[in-house]
Amino acid sequence: MFEKFANIFKIPDLRNRVLFMLGMLAIYRLGAFIPTPGVNWHVIEQFFNSNSGSSLGLVDLFSGGNLRRMTIFALGIMPYITASIIFQLLTVVYEPLKKMQNEGEMGRKKITQWTRYMTVILGVVQSTAIALALLHGSTGQQLVLDPGIGFVLMTILTLTTGTTFVMWLGEQITERGIGNGMSLLIFAGIIVGLPAGIADIVNTARDHKFGAFTVPALILLVAGMVAVVAFIVFVERSERRIPVQYAKRIVGRRLMGGQSTHLPLRVNSGGVMPIIFAASVLSAPLLFSHAAFVRNSSVLNSIATALAPGEPWYEFLYFASIIFFAYFYISIVFRPDDIADNMRKYGGFIPGIRPGKRTSDFVNDILTRITLIGAIYLCIVAIIPQFLITGIHLNHLPLIGSWFEHAPLWVTNGLGFSFYFGGTSLLIVVGVAMDTVNQIESQLIMRHYEGFSPRSRTRGRRAW
Repeated sequence: MFEKFANIFKIPDLRNRVLFMLGMLAIYRLGAFIPTPGVNWHVIEQFFNSNSGSSLGLVDLFSGGNLRRMTIFALGIMPYITASIIFQLLTVVYEPLKKMQNEGEMGRKKITQWTRYMTVILGVVQSTAIALALLHGSTGQQLVLDPGIGFVLMTILTLTTGTTFVMWLGEQITERGIGNGMSLLIFAGIIVGLPAGIADIVNTARDHKFGAFTVPALILLVAGMVAVVAFIVFVERSERRIPVQYAKRIVGRRLMGGQSTHLPLRVNSGGVMPIIFAASVLSAPLLFSHAAFVRNSSVLNSIATALAPGEPWYEFLYFASIIFFAYFYISIVFRPDDIADNMRKYGGFIPGIRPGKRTSDFVNDILTRITLIGAIYLCIVAIIPQFLITGIHLNHLPLIGSWFEHAPLWVTNGLGFSFYFGGTSLLIVVGVAMDTVNQIESQLIMRHYEGFSPRSRTRGRRAW
């Protein structure tokens, strides 16, 4: 294994990509220690610590802890992800954008440029909401050192510039580094919080929070984390293989084709993106839920309360969003019509299925079924944090809520553990790590080095 890691640094191009990625992540983490001017970040951090099991904890998870300390990167990459979702939806329903996307590289570059502009606009809106929430905060302590219009303008400028810079970092990692830059930034933010999460567990065991059940609870937590990681790896590696046969044909004086292969369809082809998209969409109302104008309005406050993590409406919308984005994302990255056309162009066909439209429909039907399984898997993984942190407030359900009044407290109130040990964070960490390792492995195999995985049967000359 150490030899395989050493191979990374034997290839100049791959070494430069890995070092560039690590350098960009280091810059991102450096920004986590630069607070926004004019905020009393010690008081803000105490406020987040006291509300770690609420909606703020989920938003802070995807910002890598920057929102907790109100740093210059407090908004993180959520505005960029939200802008990407908006334009990807528009390319489906708005015909001019769809035509522009199909034009090729120039059209996609223009859409990407508009996505950046939308990111800046969303950054301004969200930073304004944060500035006003800090200015009119009602925690009993002063969150702002020098209140006034100057603080609001400085906060908007700082946070918007910070999220624009984070967007640039992610794009640079994707283009010049290894892996998906946006996912790696979220990955880095979660990883750096693991030591603090472990310290929380140690403190929980030291204080005997669960009484005589403390030690068994910790053992069950560790065993559950290992089981969740194994489950994630198993599903992420699972795929449906469609057999493909290529007919023999004569090209010049050579006989080509005739081999049998397969078309691999992953059960979770979208990876971590559907759950990140869903969390990004639901994080917007969570940010506004602590604003003064929301708390002072009975209607808005009741809506914000119903959309808090652990509430039935929030969980329903979370699951519905995950399923929607699982299908939406796969419809963008996987086109059965293009696959069928490429098969027919090179003389390939699925045994028993006619080339062309029939092949496209056959692949689409299989993809629809396994995407549903992948979406349900993502929902199962996403519900795990709620049992660990806040529980599922089934007793708040209308009409049937009284049925759950005598349910175990860990079901309705949770165990109070950190977000870092939830299924969402584990899915992102494991999924991004596997995707990055796979990309490094493909680079090694392409340059005739042996990959990390024993499943890799394609070995280069230097592997023998």
